[in-house]
Amino acid sequence: MSKYHILLGNEAIAYGLVECSCTLAASYPGTPASEVLSTLLGLKRQHALDLHAEWSVNEKVAFEVALAAAYTGRRAAVIMKQVGLNVAADPLMSAAYTGVKGGFVLVVADDPGPHSSQTEQDSRFYAMMAKLPVLDPTSPAEARQFVRMAYELSEQFEIPVMLRPTTRICHARQDMELPCFSGFRQTPAFDRNPGRWAATPKFRLMLHHQLNEKIESIAQQAQFYPRLANDDPLRLAAERGNRSGSVCILASGVVFAHTKEILADLHLYDSIPLYQVLMPYPLSAGFRQELLRRYDKVLVLEETSPVIELQLQNKEKVLGRTNHVVPAAGELLPEVVEDIVRKFLDLPSAERIEPPNIAGRRPTLCAGCPHRAAFFAIKKAFPKAIYPSDIGCYTLGLNLGAVDTVLCMGAAIGLAAGFYHAYRAGGVDHPPIAATIGDSTFFHAGIPALLNAVVQGTRFVLVVLDNSTTAMTGHQPTPAGGMTVDGHQVPQISIAEIARACGVRFVETADPYRLPEFIDLLKKAGNHTRDADGGIAVVIAKRPCLMDRTQPRSWTPRNIVINDKCKSCDFCIKHFECPALQSPGEKMPVQIDRTLCTGCAVCVHVCPNRAIEIAG
Repeated sequence: MSKYHILLGNEAIAYGLVECSCTLAASYPGTPASEVLSTLLGLKRQHALDLHAEWSVNEKVAFEVALAAAYTGRRAAVIMKQVGLNVAADPLMSAAYTGVKGGFVLVVADDPGPHSSQTEQDSRFYAMMAKLPVLDPTSPAEARQFVRMAYELSEQFEIPVMLRPTTRICHARQDMELPCFSGFRQTPAFDRNPGRWAATPKFRLMLHHQLNEKIESIAQQAQFYPRLANDDPLRLAAERGNRSGSVCILASGVVFAHTKEILADLHLYDSIPLYQVLMPYPLSAGFRQELLRRYDKVLVLEETSPVIELQLQNKEKVLGRTNHVVPAAGELLPEVVEDIVRKFLDLPSAERIEPPNIAGRRPTLCAGCPHRAAFFAIKKAFPKAIYPSDIGCYTLGLNLGAVDTVLCMGAAIGLAAGFYHAYRAGGVDHPPIAATIGDSTFFHAGIPALLNAVVQGTRFVLVVLDNSTTAMTGHQPTPAGGMTVDGHQVPQISIAEIARACGVRFVETADPYRLPEFIDLLKKAGNHTRDADGGIAVVIAKRPCLMDRTQPRSWTPRNIVINDKCKSCDFCIKHFECPALQSPGEKMPVQIDRTLCTGCAVCVHVCPNRAIEIAG
């Protein structure tokens, strides 16, 4: 008996992977893709599936683990967000040459906007560069359907296939039928073939020629041809196309869904040809030629870059991002698409009621977050320092004035080293440099950078903000936890021991809740960077994330009160920014929101007037 369920887009992708008998899935958490592997783990437990699923230490490792499974003929998948593909770019390029034996699906969630990323980059350009096919779903249900199409295409041509949902697909919900999962019956068998799997440059050239032949053949696959919204293939739609006049619209991904609804609202759905591009790359040469022969003007709507548009290679007929008909940055939200379509069709501008301009609250660290205490201590210990930081919850240290740079995963350490070398080579004394990096990010990309910084003789303080989880993306485990995602005990990897193994001589661990002691430790670390025989100092700020309910609480919440010494200076609010501390108005004493206060008592050490105290 079939059951229907409302699934998140990422859940739908996970269901698609399982119903296609994926036997191995590896990922590194990153919004908007994080829920795919989490859902796979739940399905594995619920249905006792023969599936290995892991949170890998980074995306490069995740890609390689999954790829090896596909080398043995088994279906595998790797899941990441768009900036994670930067980390996995090296194996991606080579995997396009070697190909696979079993189906291999690369799920890359792009983030137009961006909502939770450093960039708006379009992963389809990676597919073009690597010469891999990429599928662009328009809904959660289609994303699930495309998983099967991707596996079949991958196995037919022995090639990795990219599935590229965007944030609006990943986080949308749709009602769909749940499958009955069958058992996996895929026996691994690795065919030893060094000429393919370990190819030297001579053989790589041969593999490149084979890859070119594959991609040309894939472009001719009829099931991946762009199709009219009524599902008629291009070659059968000449009558409708001629009847519509001299213009048409091409769209892919969630923008296709927006465009379809907008044309219907404008009563133009039956008169303006609207093509859905399922596979933005490779785009059939035959389709391109026929499209440009038939229409005088073609509007291309796609996120985020002109991947389809560039393949059409006709600036006179094709309108899109390259000629500024479509904005060069930002999401193509429905209202943006409507404005573009109206202008393209010479229709009057839309009349809209502007929403009220209500100021929002800027993002801030949670009440009681140990990172807030660590950042306050860093500012106290090094008030005139340079503060390189990294990717995570702690990026919000920007609000506390303790973050100067945020580049990419692991960059805090490399930038700190670069700042040191810049001042030293410039013949001037370097200012204090206090870098911050999270525990998960340290494992992901910080270790090689730290090793390099030690070898190159740099001097700075590195604070590892260790909250014992990957907090920003949903509390996925780190290598320090000693437990896999499915509950198996594994060795606990010590950040302190890794730092010492990298050659750091000053490594100390402390609790940032103990604010005075933590400030003293940071000053001691700063002195080490200035000593004649000193060097890099690593301070591990260790305190579990309050939002992670799996972590034990090793402290008793305290009852915090404001006494009559409060001078309404708002120092605690401006420089500590705990949401539980609130100002009711100008020149009025600070108040404590009891619904938010965690009783961590760090704020007691913050007030310069000693107006915050522990009751009783």
